[in-house]
Amino acid sequence: MKKEIHPENYRPVVFKDMSNDDVFITRSTINAKDTIELDGVTYPLVKVEISSTSHPFYTGKAKLVDTAGRVDKFMNRYGNRNKK
Repeated sequence: MKKEIHPENYRPVVFKDMSNDDVFITRSTINAKDTIELDGVTYPLVKVEISSTSHPFYTGKAKLVDTAGRVDKFMNRYGNRNKK
């Protein structure tokens, strides 16, 4: 491995899944604006939309994530092709 290319500032960071409020702590170098207190310790907080606890591949449940009506627009345009 090449020397001096990996960051040295790894620290515990909390990642929070906003879809199901699940939190997990891992080491990261990511810059976080928010903080959270867990078990009396303050950690940097990174909010994520999907994690392994809410992703359909890992949960086996189909969950439609649509923020701008893209699925409805697609279904209106192409969804009824076989119905004539």
